[in-house]
Amino acid sequence: MRLIVGFFICVLFNTNTFSQNAQWRGPNRSGIFPETGLLQEWPENGPELMLKVEGIGTGYSTPVFIDGIIYVTGKKVEDDYLSAIDNEGNIIYQVAYGKSWIKSYPETRSTPTIEGNRIYVISGTGQVVCLNRMNGEIIWTVNASEKYKGQIHRWGVAESPLVIDEKVIYTNGGDQASVIAFNKITGKEVWATESIGGSRTYVSPVVYQNGKVRLIVASTSIYVIGIEPESGTIVWNYKYLPDSVVGGRPTNSTNSAIIKGNEIFISKGYDQFGVMLQVAEDGKNIREKWRSSVLDTHHGHYVNIGDFIYGSNWESNSQGNWVCLEWDTGKVMYEEKWKTKGPIAFADNKLYCYEERTGNVALVNPTPEKFDIVNTFKIEYGSGPHWAHPYIIDGKLLMRHGDVLMVFNIKKGQDP
Repeated sequence: MRLIVGFFICVLFNTNTFSQNAQWRGPNRSGIFPETGLLQEWPENGPELMLKVEGIGTGYSTPVFIDGIIYVTGKKVEDDYLSAIDNEGNIIYQVAYGKSWIKSYPETRSTPTIEGNRIYVISGTGQVVCLNRMNGEIIWTVNASEKYKGQIHRWGVAESPLVIDEKVIYTNGGDQASVIAFNKITGKEVWATESIGGSRTYVSPVVYQNGKVRLIVASTSIYVIGIEPESGTIVWNYKYLPDSVVGGRPTNSTNSAIIKGNEIFISKGYDQFGVMLQVAEDGKNIREKWRSSVLDTHHGHYVNIGDFIYGSNWESNSQGNWVCLEWDTGKVMYEEKWKTKGPIAFADNKLYCYEERTGNVALVNPTPEKFDIVNTFKIEYGSGPHWAHPYIIDGKLLMRHGDVLMVFNIKKGQDP
């Protein structure tokens, strides 16, 4: 079940790490992790592998960390499981929380969202679940997809729940309601938006905040929508796709929005454009600022560093290049081939690029001049596509490949 590599210090993780919301793509869902003191160049054979844990279940979801414990989801047979793992690789508990998606690519995709002593997660078939973080007991569950007649896309549910104020946000799609808010303590419905049209996507919602304006930014297969968090009112919508392609493959949206000031960038993949949207000062309207046919990210997402956007694009389901765009104009600063496309994250002035086909991880300088690789290493364990996003905290790089969790030491100047 576990393997500990190298000479272990007494505590793998600093259990005094501040208790932020552990969630999909870091504190703000932006792919940017507020870590410092990290290696600016890796050893020749890559960073030290400190921990390897097998048996977490298959999946593409991301492991998260809080208060000395790693939490990760995975599929076993026909159920999605949540595992809690301590700093020596022991599985503290492993509990089934809902039915898996068992059709095409039947792996768990939902990353846990943690607030206080509660964990929120969504099963592959649309059950929204709240669990006790201490022991894994289910506090409440809502079969949201069934209750609200959600329209499930061809790969099930891949959303990581958003917690905002007293609410847990869930994207439903279909004809009854596009987005639903549940009370995070009781699981009771707080509000349900009107149905704006389009099926559920694989996009996790994010929070837009600019001055006093605060909105939930969510997506259906056709629209990007801004929702007033208190009432569930859809304030604005942007129709991403023309009617001529609705129902076809390009509706498979997977990427969450990234936000800077009053601007929102989101990309759909499959040769659909990336778009920069500009929100009005009062938050009530939105306009298109520019489009990019180059950064059509598949499902590895993108990050905003300074005046630029970094990510990878889609040439086919197995091919893609690494791209830098200027935030303000969409100008292509570079488009370069390295292995293939994949997930991206950022911490301590370095990009972490994880190509999905053979599992190479690159440490990259965030410069608009070129795809400037410092060095690389390869993920050697696990099976299937390398689709799980990196998670960086407490001087550690958490990686997941299929049924295997790995923790690497990327802290500068720390002896093993």
